[in-house]
Amino acid sequence: MAASSAAERVVVENCAIATVDASDTEYASGHLVLAGNRIESVGAGAAPRDLANVVRRIDATGHLATPGLVNTHHHFYQWITRGLATDHNLFNWLVALYPTWARIDEPMVYAAAQGSLAMMARGGVTTAMDHHYVFPKGSGDLSGAIIRAAREMGVRFTLARGSMDRGESDGGLPPDFAVESLDGALAATEATVEEHHDASFDAMTQVAVAPCSPFSVSTELMRHSAELARRLGVRLHTHGSETVEEEKFCHELFGMGPTDYFESTGWLGEDVWMAHCVHMNDSDIAAFARTGTGVAHCPSSNARLAAGIARVPDLLAAGVPVGLGVDGTASNESGELHTELRNALLVNRLGAHREAALDARQALRLGTYGGARVLGRAAETGSLEPGKLADLVLWRMDTLAHSSIADPVTALVLGAAAPVTASFVNGRQIVEDGRLLTADEDAIARSTRNEAQRLARIAARA
Repeated sequence: MAASSAAERVVVENCAIATVDASDTEYASGHLVLAGNRIESVGAGAAPRDLANVVRRIDATGHLATPGLVNTHHHFYQWITRGLATDHNLFNWLVALYPTWARIDEPMVYAAAQGSLAMMARGGVTTAMDHHYVFPKGSGDLSGAIIRAAREMGVRFTLARGSMDRGESDGGLPPDFAVESLDGALAATEATVEEHHDASFDAMTQVAVAPCSPFSVSTELMRHSAELARRLGVRLHTHGSETVEEEKFCHELFGMGPTDYFESTGWLGEDVWMAHCVHMNDSDIAAFARTGTGVAHCPSSNARLAAGIARVPDLLAAGVPVGLGVDGTASNESGELHTELRNALLVNRLGAHREAALDARQALRLGTYGGARVLGRAAETGSLEPGKLADLVLWRMDTLAHSSIADPVTALVLGAAAPVTASFVNGRQIVEDGRLLTADEDAIARSTRNEAQRLARIAARA
């Protein structure tokens, strides 16, 4: 549905533009016209001078315009447990941190969501997601707190309502009081979808069904969650093939590897995306390609936890949808997605004769259109095209950090983190000159520090 002809227009011109459309169309100097919450036109040169209802013209000389970045995997609550267990692999890291995470409550989760969202938004993220799966008994309305923080920030958002039903007494890693029952998890997930999911084209809030991982979730919860999501018409998300230990766990417990296990429980398909997917063989990649299952690539977290290097070039060559993820900030303390563009390119070039494994434009596509495709929103966002939602970023490219790099896309991906002069979500500007317009960053810094200290005190007493 096109924007109304009476919609107020914002004109952006005199900037380089990387549209990330199917043809990778770029303009050395071009313009965009935003009408309401849609992109009305994109093209070379200046915008038409006779446009009606123009309320603002932005001279973006020295800037690169791109689609807003799309984050496909995160755990917001971890913002208040950053910098802990810094030399652990995944399983040992989880064992070290679950006793603390099991003490979170609604005020902590709200503050952590604010911190996570603020850091991403000021760095060019316009569509975010959060995989929240820790619901300690009596902790309050955690899903509602996360969604409230995203709405206040003005970021387009998918809540992946997670769950765990395999506690320590059943051989899982989390404490028993931090997991839900099978029926309780399914009922709470369905209620969250019914209350918060918006299926419309310009939805600001969507919900996915997202049991945590094979080693914290029963087979019954995996299978019933897939059935629930398809009955409700929403997407599915989980962790998959992150470490060699997970591979061993699946073979020991289920008699098969993670991908075969996922397929046996109904967890491969165009409505599914999985985080990490580091340890995949050719058969696994072929199964993802055959079924259209998506991948959230999290290079910094994978390196932080020594999980390994995902086979992103091979996934892309096979046609697997791939986007980028920050992952939780207890394993990626920066909490920024724009740094993942660079890290994805560099990590995937490690090894002999891999200098062309991934290039700058592929990295930008991972962080924009690829992410939108993984979240099931490629028709609405992820590229700068007429009719799509007005989610875009203006990156400043004429400062000391980038001005001597002739190609602006290369400058954005391989250069230092570029300043964000303006970020628009749904046609509304939420960042100006690197500062949030929708939230008080200093107040968020104070509240997240206070909640982190309160959680540390509670965990120490326990």
